[in-house]
Amino acid sequence: MNRAFSRKKDKTWMHTPEALSKHYIPYNAKFLGSTEVEQPKGTEVVRDAVRKLKFARHIKKSEGQKIPKVELQISIYGVKILEPKTKEVQHNCQLHRISFCADDKTDKRIFTFICKDSESNKHLCYVFDSEKCAEEITLTIGQAFDLAYRKFLESGGKDVETRKQIAVLQKRIQDLETENMELKNKVQDLENQLRVTQVSTSPAGNVTPKSPSTDIFDMIPFSPISHQSSIPTHNGTQPPPVPSRSTEIKRDLFGAEPFDPFNCGAGDFPPDIQSKLDEMQRQRWRGSKWD
Repeated sequence: MNRAFSRKKDKTWMHTPEALSKHYIPYNAKFLGSTEVEQPKGTEVVRDAVRKLKFARHIKKSEGQKIPKVELQISIYGVKILEPKTKEVQHNCQLHRISFCADDKTDKRIFTFICKDSESNKHLCYVFDSEKCAEEITLTIGQAFDLAYRKFLESGGKDVETRKQIAVLQKRIQDLETENMELKNKVQDLENQLRVTQVSTSPAGNVTPKSPSTDIFDMIPFSPISHQSSIPTHNGTQPPPVPSRSTEIKRDLFGAEPFDPFNCGAGDFPPDIQSKLDEMQRQRWRGSKWD
């Protein structure tokens, strides 16, 4: 066990057991990053990791990049590293996988811990920068180890297996949430592409002309306006409009309608006169036929 974990071995810890077992202790810090190490513990191991990550940060800082801020949530189940605003979990370091933790004696702002990655089984050293809480964070992780070990003795090791199963389920939930977010982004991209395609293929103001309706003989109904507009112009001039026919009946000077015996009904004259009128009508029809 690292020296930091045994500093308060015979003294009271700074947090209540309930705070770490039922809840968590939050801290804010700057995350320098993580790097693979060959050994699961050792002061020289973490010192080399700190030197390496500090150098990398100096290069990024010269390029204008800032050190990202994170939130640490420490409990008997592990150390979670989250984005402060969105609370998105970036790393979930289970406590039974953490093998070493220490604060830097030459730089009071730096603290580190080594954790075995659950997927690659490689040992990674996580390095943080906290101006005022570096030693306190290290002691809080030590207290979480102490409480977890006591619970292990009380449960006979069953609690450890339960925590492992819970950790596996939490990791699975985290993976599913990440996959769900990626699928939502893909669906959103496809919807945006579909809108762009619809706009490009259907320009605004493009109205499809309607074909004129036809009757049962497939003939277009007559319209005086459309007929006149279809007559071609000569020398750029429009032909004169067709005069409309008068529907008024001409009358004589006494206001009477002109008499036309051929338009009268058959029952308006006696039989002898009607027969003569019929004969005159036939003769008139024959004359107009030969003309």
